[in-house]
Amino acid sequence: MPVHRPGSARPGHLSPTVLTFLAGLLLAALTVVLAVPASAADTPARGSARMGIGVLSHDGSAGTPVPGDATQTEGVDVSGYQGNVAWATLWSSGVRWAYSKATEGTYYTNPYFAQQYNGSYDVGMIRGAYHFATPDTTSGATQANYFADHGGAWSRDGRTLPGVLDIEWNPYGAACYGKTTAAMVSWIADFLNTYKARTGRDAVIYTATSWWTQCTGNYAGFATANPLWIARYATAPGTLPAGWSYYTMWQYTSSGPTVGDHDKFNGALDRVVALANG
Repeated sequence: MPVHRPGSARPGHLSPTVLTFLAGLLLAALTVVLAVPASAADTPARGSARMGIGVLSHDGSAGTPVPGDATQTEGVDVSGYQGNVAWATLWSSGVRWAYSKATEGTYYTNPYFAQQYNGSYDVGMIRGAYHFATPDTTSGATQANYFADHGGAWSRDGRTLPGVLDIEWNPYGAACYGKTTAAMVSWIADFLNTYKARTGRDAVIYTATSWWTQCTGNYAGFATANPLWIARYATAPGTLPAGWSYYTMWQYTSSGPTVGDHDKFNGALDRVVALANG
């Protein structure tokens, strides 16, 4: 018969020493997990940001505008999130202009950009491209050049809208990207000046009033040259950022038909054409 010496582990059993060691490992693992902020699990992957990604969580939703306003023209904005878009369906529903995400920072280009940018054009829409800004990664000039080089250029063909700077809440960290209001204004100016030098056009600024107030100090200096695309999911666009007395475009919902992000152009179709022509 086998003899079990004192202190030796029986077959199929762990010694008290091993159990203590394993319990220590488990406790250490739990400590690491609990030390990670709950929000870290909700942080999206770099490159996945899209126009309006922070609107619902920061500003909420308060209805949609009354349909049928003849002085406004329906549009959509899309990104890699939507994949290949059913442009013919959107055209049949009355959508007449579209913006597609081209770039983010200097590290991402939309893999669906060609289908979205060319597909909207092919069905008859007036189209444009937008850049999701990440002011904490590279300079405004660097990102403007990256945008212009990867889909954000402009041509006077009557069907291409000027590029858009999508500047809003940081989905990857601090809302204002760790910048003071003065530094943020300087970064935006750097982007806008470079984009105009590259394309000859003043870029459209997409933002939300609450973000603009928080992160630029409600700066009014861009309103004379740069059209405003306001984000607000409600029955009306509400108070605009300082300097702008009217909006050019309004993103009013992220839950519209066919493509979630729907927009109103503040004018009839001939005004959309006018913006395209510069």
